[in-house]
Amino acid sequence: MTADANKALIRRYFQEIDKGDPDVLDEFVAPDFVSHDPLPGVSGDLKGLKQAFMLFKSATPGYHTVDELIAEGDKVVARITGYGTHDGDFLGIPRTGKEIKMSGIVIWRIRRGKIVEHWAQNDTLRLLQQLGASPPSR
Repeated sequence: MTADANKALIRRYFQEIDKGDPDVLDEFVAPDFVSHDPLPGVSGDLKGLKQAFMLFKSATPGYHTVDELIAEGDKVVARITGYGTHDGDFLGIPRTGKEIKMSGIVIWRIRRGKIVEHWAQNDTLRLLQQLGASPPSR
């Protein structure tokens, strides 16, 4: 696939996952998928990705924006922002009802039109501050 085709795949991926159906992951993610940065307590395979999807869907329903997208060869890099509402228990933090926003940088490796690897760095500290689980930065 070309770099442009890989970028289009990632854009479609976010359009579809924001609809909230975890089964759509099978369309975009290879069965041998590896996440190098899974959520705590979640495996780094496709099963773990689906668990993380359901956790975010139930605890912080919302949507994503793809703020920057760069591709070269079989890799796509993006700056992503997730928006939602803290409607359920999330990583041990009880529901607050607060609007949240979390940004991150993600790298995907694509093979034959499917995501096979994933690396992510998210601004988790800012998220915890928004939920009142960590003091604000000074």
